[in-house]
Amino acid sequence: MNELPKDKKIILFDGVCNLCNSSVQFIIKKDKKDVFRFVALQSELGQKITTHIGVNSSNIDSFLLYEPGNAYYNKAEAALKISSTLGGLYSLLSIFNYFPKQISNYIYDYVARNRYKWYGKKESCMIPTPEIKSKFLE
Repeated sequence: MNELPKDKKIILFDGVCNLCNSSVQFIIKKDKKDVFRFVALQSELGQKITTHIGVNSSNIDSFLLYEPGNAYYNKAEAALKISSTLGGLYSLLSIFNYFPKQISNYIYDYVARNRYKWYGKKESCMIPTPEIKSKFLE
């Protein structure tokens, strides 16, 4: 995994999920410090990363946050880490860190289970525009 940038946090996301794609677009817009890079879970690199960290990609609901050489986070914990990294008002969501993990993950799982029904699904992964292509790894 030497090809991964060591100074960036990598968000692995469901490339066919409309909610996930909208979330990626939102994070890109709010990532003023250029902290994040993105990889679709369905991509070859996404599969390599999940294998490298020992995560079965079929068990991931929507996204995973990976900090190369450090740790990875999933479910509500990943969402809260991302929001706190974005800073500003989004860091206020860190109050949910005080909730029991079972409760926050239950809410996360409920949304993840219903994301295709509520937000729809694409036939294939999104193709980044030239303006944001540098934010995606492949």
